[in-house]
Amino acid sequence: MATITRVQPRVLVRASGGPRYAVALAVDALGTGLLRPFLLLYGVTVLRLSAPVTGTAMTVGIVTGLVCMPAVGRWLDRGARSTVVAASMLVRVLGVALLLAAPAGHVWLFATAALFLGIGNQAWPTAHAALVATVAHGRERDTALAGARALRNAALGVGALLATACLAGGTTALRAPAAVTALAYLAAAALAWSVHVHAHPAEAAPAKDRDDEPAPRMLALLAANVIYVFCLNVPEIALPLVLVTQLHASPVWPAAVFVANTVLVVTLQVPVTVLMSRFSRRTVLALSGVVLTASYLGFLAATSLGHGWSTPAIAMVSVVCTIGEIIYAGSATALVTALAPAHVMGRALARFQLSTGFGLAVSPAVITTVAPHGPAALWGSLAAATLLSAFAVATEKDQETRLSGSCNRERAGL
Repeated sequence: MATITRVQPRVLVRASGGPRYAVALAVDALGTGLLRPFLLLYGVTVLRLSAPVTGTAMTVGIVTGLVCMPAVGRWLDRGARSTVVAASMLVRVLGVALLLAAPAGHVWLFATAALFLGIGNQAWPTAHAALVATVAHGRERDTALAGARALRNAALGVGALLATACLAGGTTALRAPAAVTALAYLAAAALAWSVHVHAHPAEAAPAKDRDDEPAPRMLALLAANVIYVFCLNVPEIALPLVLVTQLHASPVWPAAVFVANTVLVVTLQVPVTVLMSRFSRRTVLALSGVVLTASYLGFLAATSLGHGWSTPAIAMVSVVCTIGEIIYAGSATALVTALAPAHVMGRALARFQLSTGFGLAVSPAVITTVAPHGPAALWGSLAAATLLSAFAVATEKDQETRLSGSCNRERAGL
């Protein structure tokens, strides 16, 4: 099993698609950070739509984006890589253009804009992972995926800060970051397309195998992933809900937790992924579930300390939760790319993105529904579900070993 002992920036950039592609990722994330946190606010304040109508339109966009994933997977399996990445960015250019063109009170234009933004946001992670899987291999691929996530989180944070500064100019100033977002997506699409990365699935397997062999089912992994991704909404939804509405803490606390989460992801995603490369990807993914479970139980314990101690205790436990998130993010997509044969990589990644998107879509509703029933209901249920998911991931490894035998020995890094 190959491991990586140190990170060489030049090698990491090359494995991530090259300098131009790295710039494309940063520009795209910067644009997303400018708009995504304030899309709901844009619909309510600039277009004068009601909050329920705005939220419904955004949800429809996310769901429709998920519906498009099988088509994206098939497109990738025909060999397209940088073209699909560029297309996911260009679709969002159209979405932002419709957003800027929408007059006040015009819900259908906003809904259509949210639709195109949703399609692009769902297609991009799959296309990006497929591109990295084409230009990098083994543990170098894992590190490249981790590096891209760190870079993206940094650019998202910068974009959000710039958009926050624009709010000082009033609600109409939200049109400025939207316009910059469209330009950023357009520039990123041009840079991504210029990389000209294309896979050759015809060389990956005989024709009869390409036609007959489906993408690996990975049922336990996909089901577990729906639960795992709840951790991504803990700092954005669960902790603000608990800290502000239940513990009556200052809004500064959830803001500090969110900033700390972003900083930790940016600084630790690559080093932690490299550190974990000495273990199998499936073992690391199961370990992330255990760490997340421990953090959820830590949140439960922290809420029982009383108002004077609960808030700082929750902030401290959030660091453990972020570490679990980092371990999860560094192993989950990497495991899928290692399990899937090259000629069905697109469909396998599309299925994984479906489970990710579904988990992200339902987790806010689940968290906000369960939280009013008390800390035990929220954190206890999350801990139980996550621990069960970790067990399912680890158990599926044994099943695959029995079924594939020597094939798994060849891919001992799984």
